[in-house]
Amino acid sequence: MQPVRQKSGVSDHEDIRSAFERDYDRIIFSSAFRRLQDKTQVHPMPKYDFVHNRLTHSLEVSSVARSLGKKAGYTVIERHLELEESGFTYHDLGAVVAAAALAHDVGNPPFGHSGEAGISDYFKASSLRDKLATHLSEKEWTDLTNFEGNAQGFRILTQTNGGLRLTYPVLAAFTKYPHASKFEGKDKERKSHKKYGYFQSEASLFEDMATVLKLMPYEQAQDVWMRHPLAFLVEAADDICYSIIDLEDGHELGLVSYDETEELLAGILRESFQPEKLKKMSGNAERVGVLRALAINKLVDETADVFLAHEDQVLAGTFDQALTDIIDSQSTLEEISKISVERIYRSQQVLQREAAGFEVLDGIMEAFGKAVYFTFHARDGATSRHKNIIRLLPVEHQTSLKAADSLYQRLLIITDFVSGMTDSAALNFFQTIKGISLPGVR
Repeated sequence: MQPVRQKSGVSDHEDIRSAFERDYDRIIFSSAFRRLQDKTQVHPMPKYDFVHNRLTHSLEVSSVARSLGKKAGYTVIERHLELEESGFTYHDLGAVVAAAALAHDVGNPPFGHSGEAGISDYFKASSLRDKLATHLSEKEWTDLTNFEGNAQGFRILTQTNGGLRLTYPVLAAFTKYPHASKFEGKDKERKSHKKYGYFQSEASLFEDMATVLKLMPYEQAQDVWMRHPLAFLVEAADDICYSIIDLEDGHELGLVSYDETEELLAGILRESFQPEKLKKMSGNAERVGVLRALAINKLVDETADVFLAHEDQVLAGTFDQALTDIIDSQSTLEEISKISVERIYRSQQVLQREAAGFEVLDGIMEAFGKAVYFTFHARDGATSRHKNIIRLLPVEHQTSLKAADSLYQRLLIITDFVSGMTDSAALNFFQTIKGISLPGVR
């Protein structure tokens, strides 16, 4: 893994890409990123081919992030001549943010956020709960009982075997929550303390990255750092996209009326809103598409301005909130969020999908949790059923289980496999191990 980029924008004489552009390419060609095409963003996908999945969402977030990075980066480079003297340009800052944003969802399990809850709930309520917990430290147990897609993403990107060897700046920009799952002194008012960014298995690696990049420590707690400045832009790009794009999807699905959608997006555009031009368009979908593009551009401008206005506080570590919470359009985004929760995130098809996700993830985790425990840590209790479940894993996972020297490591190998599944693969696997369906049998 390269901790820092080379001075110029070109990595070497044989590769015209910068180190950060190479990071972007490694992410987009990775299997973890490719699997996002069959992972739920909000709505079920097979029936509605025009709504977003996690792959299209990630591509859009990356596009917005690049614009944010370049727009803010242009002024940052002007303010800090030492960056320009070191060979950095605003294109490099855009490339860092774009790559980090592209990867921001690679750790998310199937079935959206219900997948995270499904994995966590297994460990909290498993019949083996007490037996498993006795083998783990308090911090390790917190990792599993509060499973976090952001930490899983950091693990995927940095694994020794199969990791993407990304630069430290991209990894740091990727990390919105630069600390472990459990620490004393957590401040609920700090946005970076809302979730966590790495498992105990990656703690030393994260510390190395923080040391190399000189991330500011959070003085009230050990092994907790301030965000890398560019992480604020990655977060903002995600916030912008899920607010605006989910609203567009909600309109397409008939969950939000056109008039409401137009009014909300016009609230962002304000004086730039031109209803007479919309009337010349043939359909509401086209009108919403145009409004969506204009709204995103406006939000990018507002967010970049706020980032630059608070740059000193960001660099000093005294700023710790979402940029989109303090832009001029904040009240409109809050109204969009309220409508999205009421009409979109709690719609019947979304709730049904989440309910199914809980059952599927719990069923798969139950099977593998028992198999791992009885096969490797209570050998006299292993049955043919447990051993057979282990054999259903890919060969590389079976090899890793045998080589691991702790139950914590083995359980993470299982969560690697389960969280890496697509929605379809998880459902098919669940039906197979429950005897609901069999390959080749109708």
